[in-house]
Amino acid sequence: MLNKGLFFLTVILCLVSTGIQAQGVDSTEIKNVNKALEANVQDLPLITYNSSKKYEIADLKLTGLVNPMYEDYTLFGFAQLQVGDIIEVPGPEVTNAVRRFWRQGLFSDVKIAATKIEGNKIWLEINLKERPRISDIVYTGMKKSERQDIAAKVGMVKNLQITPYQMDRAKTIIKKYFDEKGFNKAEISLTETPDLSKENHVILNIDVVKKNKTKVNRITIEGNEEVATRTLEKAMKKTRHKSNFKSWLANFLRSTKYVPESFEEDKNNLIAKYNELGYRDATILWDTVYTADAEGKPDKVNIDIKVDEGKQYFIKDIKWVGNTVYQTWQLQTQLNMKPGDVYNQKKLTERLSVDEGAVMNVFYQNHGYLFSNADPVEVNIENDSIDLEIRITEGPVAKIRKVTISGNDRVYEDIVRRELRIKPGALYSRDDIIRSIREIAQMGHFDPEQLNNPKIEPDQDSGTVDVGLPLVSKANDQVEFSAGWGQTGIIGKLSLKFTNFSLKNLFNPGTYKGIIPQGEGQTLTLSAQTNAKYYQSYSVSFFDPWFGGKRPNSLSVGAYYSRQTDINSRYINNSYGYSALSNYYGGYGSGYGSGYGDYSFAADPNKSITMIGLSVGYGKRLTWPDDYFTFQTELSYQRYSMKDWAYFIVKDGIANNLSLNLTLSRRSTDNPIYTRRGTDLSLSLQVTPPFSLWDGKDYASMKKIDGYYEPSEKFTWIEYHKWKFKARTYTSLSDVVKTPVLMTRAEYGFVGYFNKNKKSPFETFYMGGDGMSGYSSTYATETIGLRGYENGSLGTQASAYSRLALELRYPLILEPSSTIYLLGFVEAGNAWSDLNKFNPFDLKRSAGFGARIMLPMIGLMGIDWAYGFDPINGSRDNSGSQFHFIIGQEF
Repeated sequence: MLNKGLFFLTVILCLVSTGIQAQGVDSTEIKNVNKALEANVQDLPLITYNSSKKYEIADLKLTGLVNPMYEDYTLFGFAQLQVGDIIEVPGPEVTNAVRRFWRQGLFSDVKIAATKIEGNKIWLEINLKERPRISDIVYTGMKKSERQDIAAKVGMVKNLQITPYQMDRAKTIIKKYFDEKGFNKAEISLTETPDLSKENHVILNIDVVKKNKTKVNRITIEGNEEVATRTLEKAMKKTRHKSNFKSWLANFLRSTKYVPESFEEDKNNLIAKYNELGYRDATILWDTVYTADAEGKPDKVNIDIKVDEGKQYFIKDIKWVGNTVYQTWQLQTQLNMKPGDVYNQKKLTERLSVDEGAVMNVFYQNHGYLFSNADPVEVNIENDSIDLEIRITEGPVAKIRKVTISGNDRVYEDIVRRELRIKPGALYSRDDIIRSIREIAQMGHFDPEQLNNPKIEPDQDSGTVDVGLPLVSKANDQVEFSAGWGQTGIIGKLSLKFTNFSLKNLFNPGTYKGIIPQGEGQTLTLSAQTNAKYYQSYSVSFFDPWFGGKRPNSLSVGAYYSRQTDINSRYINNSYGYSALSNYYGGYGSGYGSGYGDYSFAADPNKSITMIGLSVGYGKRLTWPDDYFTFQTELSYQRYSMKDWAYFIVKDGIANNLSLNLTLSRRSTDNPIYTRRGTDLSLSLQVTPPFSLWDGKDYASMKKIDGYYEPSEKFTWIEYHKWKFKARTYTSLSDVVKTPVLMTRAEYGFVGYFNKNKKSPFETFYMGGDGMSGYSSTYATETIGLRGYENGSLGTQASAYSRLALELRYPLILEPSSTIYLLGFVEAGNAWSDLNKFNPFDLKRSAGFGARIMLPMIGLMGIDWAYGFDPINGSRDNSGSQFHFIIGQEF
């Protein structure tokens, strides 16, 4: 009898688990187990019998698992059964235990059986079968980039247990992904193939048959009598067509793919355009999308839309209610809308609260009224006129309770906080938060693309607000190293730029990060360059943006040394003259002629120029006209020592340059790498003492000897005054992150003199080409680029220059690891040897395109192709095609 009873009870328990499994899994092949369990588990009927008996669990045993993810005690926790529990058989405890296992979604089969019964004790065995795991994923029918995108979106990885819910989810995600790309007819299938090399593992096959993209063939809009069809089509930003010449021209570089979600969005955009034009009652009566089979275009769709425009409304009157802090006329003036204007709902919203210069931002959000609000209400509509009542809720003034900074692992926190315009206890200000974000971006130590989401946590009950600034650190130290061997010997350059230097910790090795002390945001630059014994240069500079640490007053010091030798006469005579000279400066010879290209005896140490320079500068941030202005003062000294140097009007001796440089600048750009908006303006004057006014020398009577002046007579102390104006503006062309940006540039430079008989041979302009310093810096001139023309081709010792440019930029990648953008440009400029010849309309023109890449450890690099449209140096031919390479500077 006992054996028969045990057998009968085991059968009942197995039927219980089988019944639950049958209700938890679709009988047509496990269509969606998780979904069924989650949705219907509460509706599963409990199997009950007329009589039942209570038993004490004497033992629990787990079987069936091959590679268990959890320990036994965790799995028993799922069942909520343990030894010693009193359960009813048949009863709800076993039924609920099976349900709980199914809820986990980890098992394809669950059985609970009684293996032994003695008296009132029962021995239970829980048999679980794990769902298979993924051993590999095979993608077919898609490109590599698509596979990578899908893998990231789906989130399926090797060794993951696979469930029907995950399969359905993955299929939905993949379908949406290809819909967004215009492949609306794509067929997606996910299948499992048993992996015979691994028990309970499957190979997941994700196959996509994309078919052709679905594109828009034609858009037809009916019912629009007042608003042009072209205006409405432009409002549909993502759904476009090219069915006629005008639409083809307008959408030449734009996609015409059809995406249902984008079309729904564009219908709202169409109505928004009507509202913007005053048609507040405009609606879409109906729309339809159908394939263009009748026109022989099965992969294209036609879109028909019928609108009811309604009538155009105008503003009759505007009343302000609830404003007690600011007067009505102030708010009305800032709103910039008046009675008689078209009722533009978009403009009304923007001028009230969206724009930077909106009413609520200027008067309330920037003065502590965080909880303020403006609600425009249409209080009366008569014919085509609307009376507006703008109801202001001012609320209490909010103060900042705390400012938290997270993600900073590069600089000391006080270095970041000193850049902030928001402080605990201060009134809340939207402008101050925006400005703080800009100042942090300008530091260069954090990713500027991830600085635009401050965490604002207001507490209206206490009248306070917490502001959180999540930062993402990025490296911006730069290392430039190059080495090689040429006919002149070793050619090399090493430049180290540390942008997070800490001078005060220089003698505190415990604070070092790497080879230098870091954390205070100071900049230390070390550079050395050599072309064997022909050219050497060394420089060091230090910059502290907060000298003293209390105010944003900068200090800069620098020093440099360079020496270059000339070519001896014997080498020039043996090497066909100028050709050898050209190869000397190029660094590489071709090997023609008796001595051509052989530099073994080319250098002449008796012909050289040596330059030594020192500088110290101090800058101060101004508060007027606004605090974007800075004023900088720099005192510098240069010493030029020439020995038989035949490239100036001074050949031998020493010349000294003592100058004071005054610069007034205003910089309001938002991002130092990919700038979207703002301006960068500067006006500078570099001036030396007018020595000729008191030294008593008659410079007019001084004559050249063999074509050269003696420095001791004329240029022992050089004198000049140098004026420069530079302006750049940046305009974002959209509100998206990857927005095109229009950059404009205007520059002018002039070098004047105090005595017309003592014009400085130094500090002139070297114009043309890529704008890179190097060759021209040897001759103490300032390099000015103009793409489309060779380096120095527009002037090597010019006294004046002009440059204008218009540049359109488009970003490809905006990441901490790299920033890449493309650009197209037109520019014009010229240089003149004498101020009297300056003509702002006599410009050399060019146009072209290029690319820039910003790498953290290397800096900015780029390449430009430009075409110069004008001839130079008396040539009859234009400058033509030119390639320019940019390294370490923004052109």
